[in-house]
Amino acid sequence: MHVKNVAAGRYLSDPRIVLLAGSVVALVAIGMRHSFGLFLNPVTEGIQSVDRETFGFAVALQNLIWGLAQPFAGMIADRYGSARVIFAGGALYAGGLICASLASSALGLVLGLGVLVGIGLSATTYAVVLGAVGRRYPPERRSTALGVASLGGSLGIFLSVPVTLGLIDALSWSMAFVSLAVVALTICVLAPFLSGRTDVQSADQSLAEALSQALGHRGFVLLVLGFFVCGFQLAFIGTHLPAYLQDRQLGAWLGGTALATIGATNIAGTLACGAVGDYLSKKKVLIGLYLARSSAIAMFVMLPVSDVSTLVFAAVMGFTWLGTVPLTTGIVAQVFGPRFLATLIGIVFFMHQIGSFLGAWLGGLVFERTGSYDLMWWSVVLFGLIAALLHLPIDERPLVSKVPRLQGLAGNA
Repeated sequence: MHVKNVAAGRYLSDPRIVLLAGSVVALVAIGMRHSFGLFLNPVTEGIQSVDRETFGFAVALQNLIWGLAQPFAGMIADRYGSARVIFAGGALYAGGLICASLASSALGLVLGLGVLVGIGLSATTYAVVLGAVGRRYPPERRSTALGVASLGGSLGIFLSVPVTLGLIDALSWSMAFVSLAVVALTICVLAPFLSGRTDVQSADQSLAEALSQALGHRGFVLLVLGFFVCGFQLAFIGTHLPAYLQDRQLGAWLGGTALATIGATNIAGTLACGAVGDYLSKKKVLIGLYLARSSAIAMFVMLPVSDVSTLVFAAVMGFTWLGTVPLTTGIVAQVFGPRFLATLIGIVFFMHQIGSFLGAWLGGLVFERTGSYDLMWWSVVLFGLIAALLHLPIDERPLVSKVPRLQGLAGNA
């Protein structure tokens, strides 16, 4: 029996198994939340007390709670392993979608789609999943591995849009939420395959020391601020692009197709950025991504909006969409090492989600107050330029400090 347990433990801690399981968890968790913008019009039409600002607030609160809870989810995963965290997150995710499906008022929608799904996302996405994957791979292969894990989210974005559109059309927005809740439960099934944690031989550095070191590092602070911009941009576009296109009298199909196009090109972009990050300066690639985003958004706003211009815009945005993830998390791992990787990634993504909260909520608020998204589009362009400048002074060199000596990259929970 002991031999069987050892063999099972080795199987579960195989880096390839961890990478595959992490990719699928990301596919489900990140993919589904990318499709929530498709519910904006049917939900606001189906619930009298919910308008675009209210729906945008629910999604914004989801992003905020996702970010607030993520460092704590990362700390628990660093200490006890990722399996329990991911299992609980999958259950909360599904419960939140069920709650949203039953909503008959703004409160029900905010509780389900905002609070419960937000907590579920914190335990099933970047900090926990990428932390588990990043600890399994050596530095020279880590950026590629993180890119492959992030690729799962990209593939999920691509697949979730047509699936969600089909569910809404064939059933209703309420039953579509129920169907997605069933899909979310697959996260619980995959949780045991992400149960490993770093095996530390000596505790030369405490969590408090690691946090103090990171927060006192200028490059880490600048990286966090840059990722705030990333969240602001993506949440606004993902939540409000379909409605913006319908306001311009373009077909309802175009919003879903644009989001699906983002998902499709995101697959190539995420994989390419992760691979390039193993050979080139990660911060320089990030600078290029933020400049490309701002340029694409500015051109999209200035030119007449059409089916073709929208799909070209979506393709460019998609290539940069999650490409920032393996590069940003790769810099964190490169500078600070793998010991408290999930915790530090959680902090980085906390600021990302602050940006997401503001992007989703302010998009709806600005529209309701001005009747237009123009102010938001140009804010997104400006923030992208600022993010590019913030990355210039970042020092990517590994810190020489008290770092725990690791017996290996993998251990059992």
